[in-house]
Amino acid sequence: MPAVREQTAPRPPLGTDPPRRSPAPGTRRPSKSAGRGVWPYLLIAPAVLGTLYLLVYPLIRAVVISLQDFGLRQLILGHAKFVGFHNYGTLLGDSAFWEVVRRTFLFMAINVVLIMTLSTLVALMVERLGRFGRTTVLSALVLTWAMPVISATTVFQWLFHSEFGIVNEVLTGLGFESFDRYPWFAHGPAAFAIVVALVVWQSVPFAAITLYSALTTVPVELYESARIDGASGPRIFRSVTFPMLRPIFLLVFSLEVIWTFKAFVQIWVMTNGGPGDATTILPVYAVQTALSHQRYDLGSAASMVTVVLMSGVLVFYFRQMFRQEDELA
Repeated sequence: MPAVREQTAPRPPLGTDPPRRSPAPGTRRPSKSAGRGVWPYLLIAPAVLGTLYLLVYPLIRAVVISLQDFGLRQLILGHAKFVGFHNYGTLLGDSAFWEVVRRTFLFMAINVVLIMTLSTLVALMVERLGRFGRTTVLSALVLTWAMPVISATTVFQWLFHSEFGIVNEVLTGLGFESFDRYPWFAHGPAAFAIVVALVVWQSVPFAAITLYSALTTVPVELYESARIDGASGPRIFRSVTFPMLRPIFLLVFSLEVIWTFKAFVQIWVMTNGGPGDATTILPVYAVQTALSHQRYDLGSAASMVTVVLMSGVLVFYFRQMFRQEDELA
């Protein structure tokens, strides 16, 4: 009988992978994320828990206190009883509170207008400078922005000191004898103007650097076409620069509204809300009500009103952002 040869499958050529077998019908291929399990959630758990403890819990606690009769006795002994929205009714029925709200919006409007105007001018100037000038100005802006708030506030206090301040010395040397030992922080409008100057000085660097970064993304061809058509500098800004940077302008505007609306450290360190209540805005009013009068319930209610007003600014910003996304789509 002839020998029967054993048939074997042909070997694949060297350097090639053997063909993979397809899974049998009815079997599920194992997912890549099947082995991950809860490990990603464990990695982000510390950050989530820290955020809940540092941000969410104080907010919820403030809401609860604003709905209670919570004074110094309740702070020490506890057992505060709920009074519903009585604290909000007391707060909204106080004419002094509405005066503080009016002053807060005035303070915010003046600061935001000055910040956006000056930062836009600085950003346009930096764009036209050479490398050395641009580096010098940007370095100065970064150093100003990095200066601690308490340090900057202390410097401004000494600049406008009635006896040792350099501002009075310079004005007196220029012939303005009425500014000799002038008590800036004893007059309401003067103290208000100094606080505005401090907030603007601290806020312009961030806004200017952000707007300058956005200006570098505008195509040069658009400027060249506008100049060929005979457009002037202001017309180029209105027709080319601002429409291209409108989302960034809106973002910076919203952030500055929020930051100036809740300005507290500068006012508390420099004037403590005085003289009288000339520099008292909502955050300062909430702290004064809670600490000076031991009415922690009314102070928390004022803080919640501040949160609601700032949330309105965020809602406006997100609506504008989503509308722009719909137009681009």
